[in-house]
Amino acid sequence: MHIPKNYLSDRTILLFLTVNSFLTILGSVLIFWRLSSGQGSNYIVTYRANLGISAYNGGQVLDILAFIAFLALVLAMNTLISMKVYSHHRYYAVVVLGLGSILALLAIIVSNALLILR
Repeated sequence: MHIPKNYLSDRTILLFLTVNSFLTILGSVLIFWRLSSGQGSNYIVTYRANLGISAYNGGQVLDILAFIAFLALVLAMNTLISMKVYSHHRYYAVVVLGLGSILALLAIIVSNALLILR
């Protein structure tokens, strides 16, 4: 993939890439830390408030580890999309990276909430 000429020289882009990388690493570490606490092998992977007593659905470790894969996928795709868009308009690339930061933060919050419920 072709990297635009000034892409890695733009301070705002580098700031967002650093924040997104930090959020991905932080989310991965927090998920592994919660998993290593050894409180059993059944994890709550979904919660539906409208189902009443059967609102919680259990799952395996791989269902929780999917959050780490999601964080890595968000980082990779937002970086690639912002590289493609940067040559057309810098502002759009910044918006893409900013939305990626919000998405990574929400994934960390949701995974933490599901692991606390366990």
